[in-house]
Amino acid sequence: MTQEIETKPVETTVSAEPRKTRKVGAALGALTAVVVLAVAAVAASGIRDRKAAAQSLAQAAQASAVAQVSVVYPKLGGKSEELVLPANIQAFVEAPIYARTHGYLKRWYFDIGAHVQQGQLMAEIDTPEVDQQLAQSRADLKSVQANLELAHTTAVRWQNLLEKHAVSKQETDQAVSDFASKQAAVDASMANVRRLEQLQSYEKVYAPFDGVITARQTDVGALIDGDSSPRELFHLAAIDKLRVYVPVPEVSAAAVRTGEQVTLTSDQFPNEKFHGTLVRNSSAIDSQSRTLNVEVDVDNSTGKLLPGSYAFVHIRPRGAASGLEIPATTLLFRAQGLQVGVVRNGRAELVPITIGRDFGATVEVTSGLQRRDAVILSPSDSLIGGTPVQIEKGDRQ
Repeated sequence: MTQEIETKPVETTVSAEPRKTRKVGAALGALTAVVVLAVAAVAASGIRDRKAAAQSLAQAAQASAVAQVSVVYPKLGGKSEELVLPANIQAFVEAPIYARTHGYLKRWYFDIGAHVQQGQLMAEIDTPEVDQQLAQSRADLKSVQANLELAHTTAVRWQNLLEKHAVSKQETDQAVSDFASKQAAVDASMANVRRLEQLQSYEKVYAPFDGVITARQTDVGALIDGDSSPRELFHLAAIDKLRVYVPVPEVSAAAVRTGEQVTLTSDQFPNEKFHGTLVRNSSAIDSQSRTLNVEVDVDNSTGKLLPGSYAFVHIRPRGAASGLEIPATTLLFRAQGLQVGVVRNGRAELVPITIGRDFGATVEVTSGLQRRDAVILSPSDSLIGGTPVQIEKGDRQ
């Protein structure tokens, strides 16, 4: 018997697992792509940063190879720029007082710092030898005067007898000649007396002018020798008016005018000014110091300023040449002469200049610079023309 088998359609069921696997694979692929892209971006960024850093480093190296300099621009100097010059103060009249006779100092009447008037007795000298010589000279004078009277009488008598032809002409001439000889002896004796009287008058030492005694070099009992080795007794100075000598630099000599009013300052009186007049100059430049010696007279009736002290004279020269002023620290002293470094077109140039007046911290430049020139401050001694330089920011104009 044939058995029939019933055939039924088979239902096929698709599982969800493969679908999930495909979704996960797609997500992983996308993630991998993102990661790859991110890595590529990071690599590209790193390469770009390294390239930028290399360029920056190259620029920094190039910039560091250019020297940085500070500059200053010349200033226009004023026409009435004041000259401040050192000066020496001296007494208007000053003299050492010596003795002109021989002996010993008997007494002195004034010491240092004393003010004396002209003709005032300052000291007395005891001169026993001169006194004795004068007494003997006067006695000799009386003797030759007596001989002169006798010779005169004899000459007159012989002349009268000659008229009567009682004596010879020869004898009369001898009498007249003897009278003339006696007259000469009297004149010589009188001159010697006057000389010794003059020496005796030197026993008293008088002040030759009004002034103050700045030194006393003797004392009572000191030996006085007026001939071979005279000894200074006093030093006298007139200080009511003072002479102030100022060495003016040659470059400013032509601007100084006689009759100009000037002012003086002294470290002794820092807050005071003294006034004087420029009265004369030497009319010649000293070959050693290259200066003109100028005299300024200053009234010192108050007695504040002292002879021998140091002062500063302030002069405002008329018509002084006006130039450019630069700091003294910009100067270069080279074998080629005085130079300064100037920045032009990004390079340093060495420019020769001519100096006028020297004001200490600054100097006046009369030629070689213009106001727009950037002058290098404190340039290196090794600075060479044509060297690339860069001006630092913030330098003053």
